[in-house]
This record gives sequence, C-alpha cells and structure tokens, in this order.
Amino acid sequence: MTTRTKIVIGGVAVGLLLIPLIGFWMSLLVILGVPAVAYLALDPGQRRRLRRISRKELRR
Repeated sequence: MTTRTKIVIGGVAVGLLLIPLIGFWMSLLVILGVPAVAYLALDPGQRRRLRRISRKELRR
C-alpha cells in the first residue's frame, strides 16, 4: 500500500469518527482544512519540491 493510500484511508476514518461528534460540515472543514494549512505552512522552495515530486510519481 502506498503512502498516499494510507493517508486517504486515515482521512476517511477521521472524517467518519468526527461526523457524529461535531457534525458533517465541521468535520468536512477539518478534513479539508488541515492539509491546506499544512501546505500553506511550507516555504516556497518546499512547495516547489513537493509539486515536482508529485508530478514525477504520476508519470510512473
């Protein structure tokens, strides 16, 4: 199993656990907001490297 698949499965699990506790929209905000904030916390050089690595993996 790839790292990306593990992350997706973990995100779905967290989302399903949060829905009964805080509601659908808030859990959706958490699921989408946490990765976005983490990406924005990277400096521009790290973002470029991340995009370059992602594109290389897609070509395999």
